[in-house]
Amino acid sequence: MARILVVDDDPQIVRLVRSYLEQEGFSVLTAGDGNAALHLLRAERPDLVVLDLMLPQLDGLEMTRIVRSDPTIAATPILMLTARVDEIDRIVGLELGADDYVTKPFNPREITARVKAILRRAHSADAPPLAEPPITLHTIMLDPTAHVVTRAGKPLTLTRSEFDVLHLLMRAPGRAFTRGQILADALGEESESLERTVDSHIKNLRRKVEEEPRRPRLIETVFGVGYRFAPEAAQSPQARQTATGRKGQP
Repeated sequence: MARILVVDDDPQIVRLVRSYLEQEGFSVLTAGDGNAALHLLRAERPDLVVLDLMLPQLDGLEMTRIVRSDPTIAATPILMLTARVDEIDRIVGLELGADDYVTKPFNPREITARVKAILRRAHSADAPPLAEPPITLHTIMLDPTAHVVTRAGKPLTLTRSEFDVLHLLMRAPGRAFTRGQILADALGEESESLERTVDSHIKNLRRKVEEEPRRPRLIETVFGVGYRFAPEAAQSPQARQTATGRKGQP
C-alpha cells in the first residue's frame, strides 16, 4: 500500500484529498505546514508528496528546494498544488524539481489520477527491468538496471522524471524528440501538463549533466522541433550550431 503525504494549510482540502486517496487504497499522512511536512517526510518516508504551494512558515517552493537538496529524500516524487494563475509559478515549481502540478480549484479525481501516474513511473523505475546495458555517451553514463547516472564518474542526483527524460534521449542519440513525444514516452500518456513541463525538466537536466548549462553541448535544442542528445560524433561547435538552429534557445 503506497503512502501519500498531503500537505495543505486548508483542512477542508486535506480532508477532501485524503478521502479520495483512501478510497483508492492509499495510506495517507497529512501536514498543515512545511516544517511539519519535512519532519514527516524524513521520519516516515512516504512514497509521494501532494504539496500545496502556499504554506505558512515554509512554502511549497522552499520545501521542494530543501527536499531535492537532501540525498536521503531527494528522489521522493512531488505533485504540487497551486492556486496561482501565473504560469511562471508553476514553471518555477517544476524547475525546482516537482514532478507534476495541479491548479486549484481541482477535481479530486484528477489528483488521484496524477498520483497513480507518477507512482506507476516510480514503480517501473524500481522494478527489475529487462536486461539493458549501461549507456555511455560523452562523459555521461546511465545505468537503467541500477538506476544510476554519473558524470565523469561522479554520481548525479536526478528525480525520477529527469531520469526518464534523460534515458529516453540517450537511448537514441541524435534523434530529435518533440515535447509531445517526451511527455508521452518519458512522462506518461496520462500527463496533461503544458509542454513547458518538458522545458523545465530539460533545464534541470542541463544544470546537472552539462559543464556549461547556458551553452549545452549534450542536450541540444533542435530549433522548431524539440530536443536531442548529442551523438558522440557531434563535437564541433559548427555541428552543434547546425543541429540546434541557434544557440541560447531553451
